[in-house]
Amino acid sequence: MMDWQKIFEDNSPVRAEIVKGVLGDNDIPAVIVNKKESVYQIHGHYEVMVPVNDVLRAINIVKNEISFSNA
Repeated sequence: MMDWQKIFEDNSPVRAEIVKGVLGDNDIPAVIVNKKESVYQIHGHYEVMVPVNDVLRAINIVKNEISFSNA
């Protein structure tokens, strides 16, 4: 995945899926990379990756159009 770059990271797979979905709605291809350790799922996170050409637009969408409440 040399031509892809991480634009979002979170411990929640649901949040990663939401970001991926919003990017997809904006015609930006995105993939989720699971960086959780495989046995206990305690350590690690999920990364959302997009093609390098879409990085700036994707970051702006995540920053301006997606918010997660801490409730």
